[in-house]
Amino acid sequence: MDNWKKTFAIIWSGQFFSTLTSSVVGYAVVFWLSLHTKSATVLAYAMMASLLPQLVLGLFSGVFVDRWNRKLTMILADTFIAVCTAVLGLMFYMGTVDVWQIYILLALRSVGSAFHTPAMQASIPLLAPESELMRISGVNQMIYSVSSITGPAIAALLISLFDMTYVLMLDVIGAAIACISLLFVFIPNPERKEHDEERNILKEVKVGLHAIFSQRGLAWLFLCEVIVMFFIIPVSALFPLFTINYFLGGSYEMSVVEIAWGVGMLIGGALVGIKLMKQFNKVVLIAVTCIIVGLTFLFSGALPPTGFITFAVLTGIGGIAVAIWSSSFTVILQTKIDQAVLGRAFSIYDSLTLAPSIPGLLATGVIAEVIGLNNAFIYSGLIVCIVGAVLFFIPTTMAMGKSTIGVGEKKEI
Repeated sequence: MDNWKKTFAIIWSGQFFSTLTSSVVGYAVVFWLSLHTKSATVLAYAMMASLLPQLVLGLFSGVFVDRWNRKLTMILADTFIAVCTAVLGLMFYMGTVDVWQIYILLALRSVGSAFHTPAMQASIPLLAPESELMRISGVNQMIYSVSSITGPAIAALLISLFDMTYVLMLDVIGAAIACISLLFVFIPNPERKEHDEERNILKEVKVGLHAIFSQRGLAWLFLCEVIVMFFIIPVSALFPLFTINYFLGGSYEMSVVEIAWGVGMLIGGALVGIKLMKQFNKVVLIAVTCIIVGLTFLFSGALPPTGFITFAVLTGIGGIAVAIWSSSFTVILQTKIDQAVLGRAFSIYDSLTLAPSIPGLLATGVIAEVIGLNNAFIYSGLIVCIVGAVLFFIPTTMAMGKSTIGVGEKKEI
């Protein structure tokens, strides 16, 4: 464990370039679709294409993450994502790209993420002391945040200056840097237990599910998370359209909103990294930040069409809350679940939280046209606030959160 800081410095260096270039490419695709189609349905389908493979594969990818060499898994996943992006870039270069082809390539990129994300998350507890997990989660959030701040600005600039082909090639370069950095570190794999040698996929999935739902407090927390995501993800797909149609903005305004979100995530990641955060009940942090996110949605929907600046500020506040919320949930999983099944736990978590959002995404066009963009924000925000408040009244979940106070420290607080 003495060299864990050096190991993470190398990993973070590569992941920063990979995350930044992926962010630029992701925003460039969204901006391109927003400006060329101005359709809520197209944006919803694009997000669904990015989520559905992770949802389906997530139930099983963790089984293989726990079986395979985790470093090699991350390298191969990054390489696969880069190849998919290169193919999309070639289509733009040849002028043959259509929206449905973008959906397919986004879905294939998601397949790679279904293996890379749980492999990375499950490797962290094997590389660093338990007392540093919250801090590491904060740094990861900050890396993501910096990418979220600069990504939309760079994307908005590049798509106005260059062909999409050259923009997409940035992701290939970022993936190459990430893969090379991983070659210079050693990532241990957890010891497999004797009964795991049967290698029955369904049984191993069942073990992962049991690791989550055998703990009542964790099971209730998962249920609340699923409900929240059902209302947040479909509405978050409407952010670009909300900016264009409601606030009458363009690519510049879309990038401002995304930058505000990134700045908020950066501040939230920095707050997570301070020692004081170890002294808080992680479930309380999740509940409070859940309510804050709900309020930002609710107030955003209540704004007049002239309230774009306030909308950007509320988006930044939401970014702060989500960074703390996400980090707290990650630490709970990393400390409450056996490392041998942690890959399965994270991939199953991704699937369970994404699954309910798919019907919502399918109905996004109807939501935008029938309910109205601003009302969609108001209703979803109100429900998210209620779910956050309900967490305070679940004794087993609150009790589980108490055990995360001062996690990893020798002295009980």
